[in-house]
Amino acid sequence: MDKKKAFEELVKEIKGLKTDDMYLNDFFLTWEKSDDELKAVWDVADALRNLRERNISTKVFDSGLGISLFRDNSTRTRFSFASACNLLGLEVQDLDEGKSQVAHGETVRETANMISFMADVIGIRDDMYIGKGNAYMHEVAEAVEAGNKDGVLEQRPTLVNLQCDIDHPTQCMADALHVIHELGGIENLKGKKLAMTWAYSPSYGKPLSVPQGVIGLFTRLGMEVVLAHPEGYDVMGDVVDVAKKNAKESGGSFKVTNDMKEAFKDADIVYPKSWAPFAAMEKRTNLYGEGDTEGIKALEKELLAQNAQHKDWACTEEMMKLTKGGKALYMHCLPADITGVSCKEGEVDASVFDRYRDPLYKEASFKPYVIAAMILLEKFKNPAKVLEELEKRGQDRIMDIEK
Repeated sequence: MDKKKAFEELVKEIKGLKTDDMYLNDFFLTWEKSDDELKAVWDVADALRNLRERNISTKVFDSGLGISLFRDNSTRTRFSFASACNLLGLEVQDLDEGKSQVAHGETVRETANMISFMADVIGIRDDMYIGKGNAYMHEVAEAVEAGNKDGVLEQRPTLVNLQCDIDHPTQCMADALHVIHELGGIENLKGKKLAMTWAYSPSYGKPLSVPQGVIGLFTRLGMEVVLAHPEGYDVMGDVVDVAKKNAKESGGSFKVTNDMKEAFKDADIVYPKSWAPFAAMEKRTNLYGEGDTEGIKALEKELLAQNAQHKDWACTEEMMKLTKGGKALYMHCLPADITGVSCKEGEVDASVFDRYRDPLYKEASFKPYVIAAMILLEKFKNPAKVLEELEKRGQDRIMDIEK
């Protein structure tokens, strides 16, 4: 199918989806969205990519700001948010709290309003502390909602969760779109086995939001999802309950095991990724709240020793042979801890990573389009019409003087 025909098919699908509730709303957790809304994000993302590949500008804003706030280090998500805003015509301004008045006691409500006078979207990454990140995002959203109603803000900036303590929706939605493309359509995901497994890392305190986001989303798609981790590396119980409920409703399945080999056996997709135990992350949050520096150091030492007991939890060539046909799709949110490359011993063998390097980079490439789709659906009530108008307008993204 040529690109123009593919675009028309996407627009036709979008017209049949109910997305009204996304308009002037926020994107916090994937399981708060309907099936139609998730499908719309994927279709709009593909449509925007289609237009860009045909050198058609997708700028739907003539001015405006996208505000980014990262409370944790980031490469892919930071640049994906900036790319998404730029794709739609928004300038990006990063809020560096160290250079703001937050350090002088400025309230969340005040900060949220002060940065939003001409902002259309706010993207926040706050994933380090259990019970804090998602709650903070809601506080910001409520503050700008009040600012708009009170006449302080001319418009109500919508919010995109760029990773919190509960979910990493932009990553997991991009992961899913990658799988949809790899398997040739969303209908082909039904019945496929996905192993979301813990893997050894020589570092401490990796967030739980990726494994939680994966089990919370892929169980929506009728897949056989297995969560595997050593004893004591549990994720949030509430998210496990969400995954169980989703699997039941979608006709898929969800299982938790402490056996990595069981998870890998006959898997179509494997996602080996390190994370910190939920109980430990709760403890760390409390220690930081109390300012207990010595307690934090002791916890870090304890967790590194705990990780070291499970070095056999790694995505090796032998483990990959257990997967379906020995050719499961290997996935990772990146950066991966690569044995012999980025660390002495880590999550994945260098030979496995090298074999899947291009698919991994393609997986990451969906994130800017997914974020842009979330923004477009939050800012426009009729996304299909917007996309049609962009194509009809046909403005070159890069000037083509040879036409």
